[in-house]
Amino acid sequence: MANSIEITVPDIGDFDKVPVIEVLVAEGDEIGVDDSLVTLESDKATMEVPASHAGKITSLSVSVGDEVSEGDVIALLELTEAQPADAEKAEAEDDQPEPVEATTHAEEVDPEPIEQTAKPTPAAETAATGDDNTHASPSVRKLARKLGIDLPTVSATGRKGRITAEDLHTHVKQRMATGGGNAVGNGLSITPARSIDFSKFGDIEEQPLSRIKKLSGTHLHRNWLTIPHVTQNDHADISQLESFRKDHDAEFREQGTRLTLIVFLIKACVSALKRFPQFNASLSSDGESLIVKKYFNIGIAVDTDDGLVVPVIRNCEQKGLLELAHELTDLSSRAREGKLKPAEMQGGCFSISSLGGIGGTGFTPIVNGPEVAILGVSRSSLAPVWDGEAFQPRLMLPLSMSYDHRVIDGADAARFTRFLVTRLEDFRRVVL
Repeated sequence: MANSIEITVPDIGDFDKVPVIEVLVAEGDEIGVDDSLVTLESDKATMEVPASHAGKITSLSVSVGDEVSEGDVIALLELTEAQPADAEKAEAEDDQPEPVEATTHAEEVDPEPIEQTAKPTPAAETAATGDDNTHASPSVRKLARKLGIDLPTVSATGRKGRITAEDLHTHVKQRMATGGGNAVGNGLSITPARSIDFSKFGDIEEQPLSRIKKLSGTHLHRNWLTIPHVTQNDHADISQLESFRKDHDAEFREQGTRLTLIVFLIKACVSALKRFPQFNASLSSDGESLIVKKYFNIGIAVDTDDGLVVPVIRNCEQKGLLELAHELTDLSSRAREGKLKPAEMQGGCFSISSLGGIGGTGFTPIVNGPEVAILGVSRSSLAPVWDGEAFQPRLMLPLSMSYDHRVIDGADAARFTRFLVTRLEDFRRVVL
């Protein structure tokens, strides 16, 4: 008689209340060992939770949007009782080399002809796909490709040296703890930094990085290496906009918030994203198509004591200046207090990073993948601008937009920033 077991969330590191972003199975499904059940997303990382046993799912305890922690029940599984012959057959299959091409009948593949006829795999492709003599199931190989892991670098703990999904999760946690390791997705490989004893040059103090900086550092490092960045610079004359903002800021303060320049930038960016939908998009995971979004969620970079976080304001096209100001104030305050929920940092379409309160004349913001563009804003300053007859003092705002050159051409980037400039210089155009 079949037994039932509970499949629970495994050790996912120093994370709690991690959102479920995808449920990969349904009640009644027959699954095998290491088949992926759900996908979890913690801050900047995603991971699939594999099945530890084969059998039939009799009930699911989670759905998309739920938040789970280590030990929470995902599903109830009715175990499949393997016959002795089946167990021997599975044991024998584990001894066979992995086939180069995936097949539904592994026992029919003869390893010798494969070794004689298989084409050599380029080194970069091997690093990215794990097509080597390592032992791992197709679902584990898929997860390795998603995480950018070179399978031969992973320590296997499964039966007969087989790499499991848990081995990948452990590998990722070790990489995150050491600043990203020396392997990067898409076949890139970087030599680790040389260890230096700085104390021999003078007094030092070693300060551990915050968890946020570790996570964001890995995310930024990957984006900088895998996204071909180009930055388009421009200036907007915000003299009239600043005058309008000052005239109405007192009204907003009476309602418990502030009318900041960021609020106007959000509305102007939404207008530009509607006009240029390729900026409101993401590349598909295989790089073969562009996923254009019909919603407008804007991420705002917030500087906190523990590092940079990017809360997301959703459905900005449906909100007025006052509502956006209230939401921006609330998210920024809770970000600095460390009280943001994981879901509040997900689903962004386009990001804004403002250094105007600090200074500078321009910078190169790193694209917040899977987004394809980010707007950097520096400090505005008075500058003489020729009006056709004389130079006039105008308040000029420096804009620096970085974009993914795989998706966006330079000409389109220039058109986007020019369109954005026209909206900031005459904000009435935003409502057209």
